[in-house]
Amino acid sequence: MIEAVLRFVRAILVAARAVSAVLLCCSVALNFANIVGRYFFSVSIAWAEEIMLFLMVGCVFIGNGPVAWSGRQIRMDVLVSMMPLPVRNALALISDLLFIATAIALTVFAWPVIVDLANFDERSQAANFPLVIPQALIPIGLSVMALLVAIRILTRGRQALSAGPRH
Repeated sequence: MIEAVLRFVRAILVAARAVSAVLLCCSVALNFANIVGRYFFSVSIAWAEEIMLFLMVGCVFIGNGPVAWSGRQIRMDVLVSMMPLPVRNALALISDLLFIATAIALTVFAWPVIVDLANFDERSQAANFPLVIPQALIPIGLSVMALLVAIRILTRGRQALSAGPRH
């Protein structure tokens, strides 16, 4: 059972890394095209900055899943690192549980906004892009992160053997 769950996690990690990489590459390519257009042809892409922002939001929130799985998110742990190992482990568990609760709360509170954006077909100003897509990536990313942290807690110690390299 645990091996099946860890295979599922590996699939999520591969997909999240791939989607995040594609979004980042698209953002860089769009920025490059805009720079070339602006400086060599005196024409810029009016909607480029808006779409690059949406691509970066997706890159960050989808790409945070592997970060959450490996437990490498930014932490202020100077005092925690000086504590004895059992205290550090307890504080890490409390931190993970608080993260899961926060991610779930943010997802629940964001959902009505996402539904309204879809129902009213809200669009961005410059690109006329549906706002539901980049806005939905935030709760989706948080949900994936919460799921991965919960699985990491439940399979503590085994994911290091099965998840492959942590980059």
